Amino acid sequence: MTKSRPALIVFCREPIEHRSKTRLIGALTPAATAALSDAFIRDALAKAVSLRPSRIVIAASAPGGAERSKYFRRLARQSGAELIDQGNGSLGRRMARALEPFSSNGALLIGTDTPSLPAALLDASLHALRRNRVVIAPSLDGGYYAVGVRGAMPPIFTSIRWGSRNVFASTISRLERAGLPYALGPAWYDVDRWPDVMLLAAHLRLAARSRRRNGSSPCPATESVLMRLGVLPHDR
Repeated sequence: MTKSRPALIVFCREPIEHRSKTRLIGALTPAATAALSDAFIRDALAKAVSLRPSRIVIAASAPGGAERSKYFRRLARQSGAELIDQGNGSLGRRMARALEPFSSNGALLIGTDTPSLPAALLDASLHALRRNRVVIAPSLDGGYYAVGVRGAMPPIFTSIRWGSRNVFASTISRLERAGLPYALGPAWYDVDRWPDVMLLAAHLRLAARSRRRNGSSPCPATESVLMRLGVLPHDR
């Protein structure tokens, strides 16, 4: 029997000045970092829609709760997504809370800090989850940008030093100690700091040169913001 296609959960925080992408403030204004955060979310949701998962879910954090956020209610309507609140607690607790209602049929949770990730690589993680109980897609900073679960929740969301460079390694160690099989999704880079923005801009410039005439950008909303900020030239 073919297993059902997993749900895709976009895990994100409402873009608000002085609260969004704060490690970029200084290199960019608070308004610019909020605009970039908004673009990251929109590009992640556009990929989710293009892949046609069984369900699209926005697991959101917003002042007053996701359900009261005009920003997230509008995005949910536009993308045909369900909207749930992340709730309180550690990053691990919030991710587990978002995954658990959907994990019986499989659910892949993705962050929004990998805007240039090709949709095909995200789709590879979705496909891997149809054959595996756990899927982890590592990011180059030592964490991971996607985690998928099918069935009971694995013991990987507690006792992890979130934000450290050992998140991915600690997660794999927990899985192996528990004897749980897993699959790895494609590795990609996060955009958290100014050097990451420079890497993203260089990547997008190179991709634009090699893109076929009818090719599309992996992150059109992000490209638009970077051009508006002068980080990307308009005549690429």
